[in-house]
Amino acid sequence: MDSCYSLAEVLDHIDPAELDYSEWCAVGMALEHEGYPASVWDRWSARDPARYHEGECRRKYATFHGSSSPVTGGTIVQLARDHGWVPDRGQELDWDGILEQDGPEIVDQNYIEAVEFSEPGHWDPARELVRYLETLFESTENVGYVTESWKKDGRYMPTKGCWDRTAGQLIEALSECGGDIGSVIGDCSPEAGAWIRFNPLDGNGCKNENVTDFRYALVESDSTDLDRQNAIIRELELPVACLVYSGNKSLHAIVRVDAADYTEYRKRVDYLYSVCQKNGLKTDSQNRNPSRLSRMPGVTRNGKKQFLLDTCIGKQGWQEWYEWIEGINDDLPEPESMEEAWNSLPELAEPLIEGVLRKGHKMLVAGPSKAGKSFGLIELSIAVAEGRKWLEWQCTKGKVLYVNLELDRASCLHRFRDVYTALGWRPENLRNIDVWNLRGKSVPMDKLAPKLIRRAAKKNYTAVIIDPIYKVITGDENSADQMASFCNQFDKVCTELGCAVIYCHHHSKGGQGGKKSMDRASGSGVFARDPDALLDLIELELTEDILKQQENEAVCAACREYLDSCCDWRSDLSQDDLLSSVQMLNYCENKLDRAQWEALGGILEAVRGQAGALTAWRIEGTLREFPKFSPVNLWFRYPVHQVDRVGILADIDPEEEKPARQKGKDARKKQVENERVKKRNEFEIEFSNLELEGQEVSAEELAEKLGTNPRELLSWLGNGARQKKNLKDSFEKYMGEDGKMHVRRKG
Repeated sequence: MDSCYSLAEVLDHIDPAELDYSEWCAVGMALEHEGYPASVWDRWSARDPARYHEGECRRKYATFHGSSSPVTGGTIVQLARDHGWVPDRGQELDWDGILEQDGPEIVDQNYIEAVEFSEPGHWDPARELVRYLETLFESTENVGYVTESWKKDGRYMPTKGCWDRTAGQLIEALSECGGDIGSVIGDCSPEAGAWIRFNPLDGNGCKNENVTDFRYALVESDSTDLDRQNAIIRELELPVACLVYSGNKSLHAIVRVDAADYTEYRKRVDYLYSVCQKNGLKTDSQNRNPSRLSRMPGVTRNGKKQFLLDTCIGKQGWQEWYEWIEGINDDLPEPESMEEAWNSLPELAEPLIEGVLRKGHKMLVAGPSKAGKSFGLIELSIAVAEGRKWLEWQCTKGKVLYVNLELDRASCLHRFRDVYTALGWRPENLRNIDVWNLRGKSVPMDKLAPKLIRRAAKKNYTAVIIDPIYKVITGDENSADQMASFCNQFDKVCTELGCAVIYCHHHSKGGQGGKKSMDRASGSGVFARDPDALLDLIELELTEDILKQQENEAVCAACREYLDSCCDWRSDLSQDDLLSSVQMLNYCENKLDRAQWEALGGILEAVRGQAGALTAWRIEGTLREFPKFSPVNLWFRYPVHQVDRVGILADIDPEEEKPARQKGKDARKKQVENERVKKRNEFEIEFSNLELEGQEVSAEELAEKLGTNPRELLSWLGNGARQKKNLKDSFEKYMGEDGKMHVRRKG
């Protein structure tokens, strides 16, 4: 049982003296199933000295195993709740998902009006029993019933009875018995009465495994006045197929549960009993079994008639009743008049990210793989913790919980330090950042949400950041209804904690340039339409010129920084020199000694590597609470994003996805173009080397340097020149005085 408390602690809220024998055994079975030692059951049982026998618990414990339908810890939780225990807010109850639900309160116990009833004046026992059988069973289904009994401690106990006759056979015999039902089912003791099983059997026995259809459950309460029982059953609109007076202290309501199997039967009966319990009808927990006996109408018991009060009352079936119950206590607010609210409008939540997201709202950050989304969310965590700007937007200072689902603990913590260092910020408010490392331990979001809420309930977080959500997605990512249910978990966290929830998701496959920002996230469109703010990252393809420019700037900046650390140099260079990597390197080589020059060389090697790994991104927003902002262009210089203040990236348009054939054609074209440029560069380099020797450049010698033959080389300067990037525009061939072909520059 997944629980935030110990079952041994829950037992403190249950008095063993108030339980019957079967409930006491159920506690032991549940403890054994959940792995508790027998000593826990023994110590708790000793609180009932009147019935406690030393050693009994340990002997029974050894027999509690091997059941196909074991009693779980949820039974102990439910017993504790039945005895008045209320778990602390935020604690989790989980027994196949059913005990998390608390039965809604529908019946006002202070105003319930009793519904009286009396024994029928004209009574036809055979007709009563026929009506009961016709209501509950198909004619071909086997019915279990008991007329023989034996006495124990002053009480009449039923035998196993019969189960070899169908409802059709019994109905036919009862119709011809002349009112003598004893001739059909056997005579019963007038003091004990008779019993009948309300679910059909397979004809081979009367245990749970012999039940063929989990159709009905028994609701019975001995501790409430009969007229009050009648009133509550009717006011709850239980889908009762048959309502029978037991001839003693209770009514027996045979309630439709229409379960598909035993597992679902248990869940529905638990829910049914929790609703009854909440509304003043304390049910007997021994009646949970689908093979349970109920009182048979048409016989007498100790001078009183066991008779049928009613059939088919309340809702028509389980689903209709369940939806009605949930609808009554749906916790939804009532509609309100705009006229009444006009002059007293509520205050809007303060912005958490200025112009983007309010406190208590949701935001999705979407982007392709390797866009630095995790670094971006760490940057956001730090910006909120320090009350500083994140990219273009000012953040309100507050406490952040960063839920790390992807990185190992060491890598995650180091990233926070690396980002602080790269931003150049002093870590003055580290107490505002909590990291919850869940790599390898993550659970689906519907399970994670209550665990998160419980841990964060008293931390007063301003924001919870979940990175990434693919680790906790439940259901089909492309299913709108399943993803809507998944996203509702974020609403639950927002509502319970009063904080913003920020999470990231990946793009779908393929090019994204031609799509709207809200259509790029992978899976159902719910992802983009659910949050109050969507920030979407798309990569910008950098040209060679831009990359060279960025490398030039990085080299110049590194040279300036190194010179500042070792010498006085500012007056030696002009503003133009400061912007030229060639001039800066020439100056450094002459200014620095050998050791300093070599040290700078190591720095420049790293700088060039970083410039080569530089990527560019555009962030667009779809906002619910604020006006749309202009796209923001970013550089990702590991490990942080930096806004492009100069505007270099403004004119780059993301490419739309092209067909595979077109992409292949473009790739081949680019390859050919690169080859042309390479060949032209080689031609110019070799020509210049020969030209520097002060001689005429012969075609034969130049061809040898280029690894070709003179005829091929001369063709480059004629009709084939287009293939070598228009060499004929700059070079020409001529006949030398030696009678051989030569090459020279034009002009």
